[in-house]
Amino acid sequence: MTQFTLADLGWSAHFLRQIDEGERPARVNAIHRDRIEALSPDGPLSLTTPEQTGSYAVGDWVTHDSGQVQRRLDRISTIGRRAAGEVAKEQLIAANVDTLGIVTSCNADFNTARLERYLALCTAGLAIPLIILTKADLADDPIEYCRQAEALSPLVTAIALNGTDPAQVAELERWCGPGQTLALVGSSGVGKTTIQNILTGVEDATQSIRQADAKGRHTTTARALRRTTAGGWLIDTPGMRELRLSDAAEGIETVFSDVAELATECKFSDCAHDREPGCAIQAAIAAGTLDRDRFARWQKLEREDRHNTETVHEAHARFRKLGKMYAHGKARSAAKRGER
Repeated sequence: MTQFTLADLGWSAHFLRQIDEGERPARVNAIHRDRIEALSPDGPLSLTTPEQTGSYAVGDWVTHDSGQVQRRLDRISTIGRRAAGEVAKEQLIAANVDTLGIVTSCNADFNTARLERYLALCTAGLAIPLIILTKADLADDPIEYCRQAEALSPLVTAIALNGTDPAQVAELERWCGPGQTLALVGSSGVGKTTIQNILTGVEDATQSIRQADAKGRHTTTARALRRTTAGGWLIDTPGMRELRLSDAAEGIETVFSDVAELATECKFSDCAHDREPGCAIQAAIAAGTLDRDRFARWQKLEREDRHNTETVHEAHARFRKLGKMYAHGKARSAAKRGER
């Protein structure tokens, strides 16, 4: 059984400042319906939690005692989205991630609008974005894909590689060396699991490429924190069919900093950027210095994030109110029983 020190697990001064003498920290490496699994200097742990396990994310740090989580430590970064479905709630993807590897491929899967969504998610969560372009061996000009990806934001580093070539995948080790955590996100079939297998030496079942759409058949079904052969950690995530943003306003503003800066130069502070006089955005579009489609994508993400954020916050407020009403009702019932 491999023993890890706290430093091995990615411990830092940020977490050290949060614990008291005698508390025992551990890092979450898997989440189940009724418990979480964690890694610690004492070995692997299976812990019950005082709240729903959905409140935790793979990569979280917790303190524990007697097989139970005592509390979760404040995160350095949080990757999350609004959960799919009609119920308004947040879905945690990963926590305490240094770099978010956004995996796409040098073929029809490359989609500017989707990449901008991932970048907004990443920057809102305070992680560093890395766009990993797979199937570079099948593309006529993979460097052009890198140029397009890096043009989306000055924060982006893009790397094109053949995900089945260990020597090329090894270039990613600089983002998952000792003390570092790399998380992989992207659509199903773009090669995340193949990259994971090479970086960790753990073989998951993968299947051949479908010739019709050039996508792999394997789908990761659960998130897990895995040790990399370079000494760091990797979190692979299930392919996302839908990525709805929530609480990502700062991330959107960062990714679309050119558009956001133009908006501050409009004549009116409440400019709708349509036909108002003195609109700096429409002037830039007319002058050819701002792409109309990029502006439209910015507007769409801002509207979506504003709606989803308000909806999720309203749901949280409603659940808190119901919880207080329930607790008050129990207290009244207990008081009445005491009177009898």
